[in-house]
Amino acid sequence: MSQTETIRIGHSPDSDDAFMFYALAKNLIPTDGIEVVHVIEDIESLNQRALKAELEVTAVSIHAYAYIADTYALMPCGSSMGDRYGPLVVANGPLDMLDLKGRKIAIPGKMTSAYLTCSLFQPDFEAVVIPFDQIIDYVKSGEAEAGLIIHEGQLTYAESGLHKVVDLGEWWYHETGLPLPLGGNVIRRDLGIEKMKKVTRLVQQSIRYSLDNRPPALDYAMIYARDMETEIADQFVGMYVNDYTLDYGESGRAGVRELLRRGYEAGIITQSVDIEFVQI
Repeated sequence: MSQTETIRIGHSPDSDDAFMFYALAKNLIPTDGIEVVHVIEDIESLNQRALKAELEVTAVSIHAYAYIADTYALMPCGSSMGDRYGPLVVANGPLDMLDLKGRKIAIPGKMTSAYLTCSLFQPDFEAVVIPFDQIIDYVKSGEAEAGLIIHEGQLTYAESGLHKVVDLGEWWYHETGLPLPLGGNVIRRDLGIEKMKKVTRLVQQSIRYSLDNRPPALDYAMIYARDMETEIADQFVGMYVNDYTLDYGESGRAGVRELLRRGYEAGIITQSVDIEFVQI
């Protein structure tokens, strides 16, 4: 590729995504003629944009991948995996996980992997879609009997006086023995195989750079940490940017296949999914 080519990469305004793309955002690694433009939006907006194939590369919920597999391939890097932890269902007071049946639960979006997993755990509940960063307050106000929380809320919910009902990543591990795939990076197939490989390698290099240069990468990520204490942000980044993020590995790939298979068999996902990872 002799001339500069613009590649738009969509990711969320979260500390883990910011950490992952630090090297690309700050031009710390050679890009070999590729100009990266960062498109920063919440994950549900990125899911919707992916349905229209708007961006060359984007973070998406693994749930959403079921509906875009014909136009996008999964990168083997950039995943957010819950290894025996994941999205939480919380409530105002102690609540048995079996008592969630029929309850009104605030969720961060119907395309999120959190919603898919919650629906596998308990198929019978009333979902109300609320922006993810408003769910804790929504539950506290009593407008929903429980809330499905993602991102840093998984670490801070107790400060708001809420009680954990179930950790869906923990439940998933007991069910399957696999990590829970929540988010992934995808790349548009119409770029062609060679360009897909080249851009995927670039993203993987960026992730590796951050893991190898953790202090400055974490400083950069703190810009997107939504007033989190550095210690909490560091813990959150560590949960979702790790060896799985460099490469899903066999267990991570198996987790993706199993989540989407179960979602389809349960009728939550409306079509079977042909899962393809870019080979680099």
